[in-house]
Amino acid sequence: MKKSITYFLFLIFFSIFFNLPAQQRPEPDPPKTRILFVFDASQSMEGYWESDKKISIARNLLIDIIDSLQHLDNIQMALRVYGHQSPIPPQDCTDTKLEVPFGKRNASKIRQKLRFISPKGTTPIAYSLEQSEYDFPECSDCRNIIILITDGIEACDGDPCEVSQELQRKGIALKPFVIGIGIDPGFKKTFECVGNYYNAAKEEKFEEILNVVISQALNATTAQVNLLDIDGNPTETNVNMTFYDKYSGKMKHNYVHTINHKGNPDTIILDPLITYRMKVHTIPPIEVDNIKLTPGKHTLIAADAPQGFLILKSKGGIQYRNLEFIVRKAGNMNTLNMQKINVKQKYIIGHYSIELPILPRIIIDSIEIKQSHTTTIEIPRPGIVTLLMSSPGYSSLYVKKGNKLEWIYNNNNNVTNESITLQPGKYRVVYRSLNTKRAIYTISKSFEINSGSSIAIELY
Repeated sequence: MKKSITYFLFLIFFSIFFNLPAQQRPEPDPPKTRILFVFDASQSMEGYWESDKKISIARNLLIDIIDSLQHLDNIQMALRVYGHQSPIPPQDCTDTKLEVPFGKRNASKIRQKLRFISPKGTTPIAYSLEQSEYDFPECSDCRNIIILITDGIEACDGDPCEVSQELQRKGIALKPFVIGIGIDPGFKKTFECVGNYYNAAKEEKFEEILNVVISQALNATTAQVNLLDIDGNPTETNVNMTFYDKYSGKMKHNYVHTINHKGNPDTIILDPLITYRMKVHTIPPIEVDNIKLTPGKHTLIAADAPQGFLILKSKGGIQYRNLEFIVRKAGNMNTLNMQKINVKQKYIIGHYSIELPILPRIIIDSIEIKQSHTTTIEIPRPGIVTLLMSSPGYSSLYVKKGNKLEWIYNNNNNVTNESITLQPGKYRVVYRSLNTKRAIYTISKSFEINSGSSIAIELY
């Protein structure tokens, strides 16, 4: 039996790491996987199940699995047991203990502990799961997995489903595995909310299920993200995708989307035990929620991401060389992006508005971004006005719009000359010296700016 399990695990890892093309293989150092076995040693495990006592069958098969796993460098194991310390009656709903903590090469300790466990007490599943939170030492890149082996349902007042969900929300552990030993099929729903539930109705099924659970616990699986254009074809690419654990909110992966040499979206490696939320960092971003993967099955993940381009240009001159302008969704004041002038940027198709922080300020509404099309906006080359004053004073600039003046700028009242970059147009400057205390000494002059021109205005 031990030889068959070892060979089985070898095939799992061989298929993962060697059957993929080089560019599709996972990183050389996979994350550490920590498996906590939560083992039922309640009084009912003393009962017979076909060829032997339940405790003996479960113990022997689990020891075989542990023997096989101990040779894998990125695997650590621990053992928590419940129902083995206090006999019933009375009922002790705190009868649970971490018998062997996580550590390197601790399989012999787990084997030894399992061999001498004697079923005695009750079945505090919820409390055992709750205490398992403290069994996993702090680790930023570990996969924490709980495998619960039991022949009965919760016998105390706890709610295993609620505890399991809380462990997942906190990011303590991934969705647990639950292996039922000869449990009444009617209790299936009782355990499905706790984790991935498998019921070994027959003794011969127990080994098979245990192997399946271990393979899923260790196995990564492949996925492909199709970023769809407006025609539903997966042609969009070259954008970062962040994958979050839906329940804990923790970030798990960042992949820059790629179209491979065959023209197909590239294959990525994901953990099938996690339900993901994916954020595609387009502008604006796109989210796909509730992504579930089937272990060992290639999963297609689709996201509508039709995009086009926007570029804003200014002819000649260096005045706007480092200018950034604001991009917003049409009708929405939230800033989506600060885009550099003369640099092309991708956006999801739709209508946008832009605002240029220049003088006078320019706002352009209802700019349409179309699929694979570059929308080009051009603004004139600016000019420069230099204001010359005999002394510092109060002055402001206005742009002429018909018979009205529209304020655009208050000048620096601590200087005697100031150069200002302006768009082509007609303007008026209004000035009064700091030293004069009568409005009659106000100076007001009109001027015109042409593209590329430079003029000086004397205010005295």
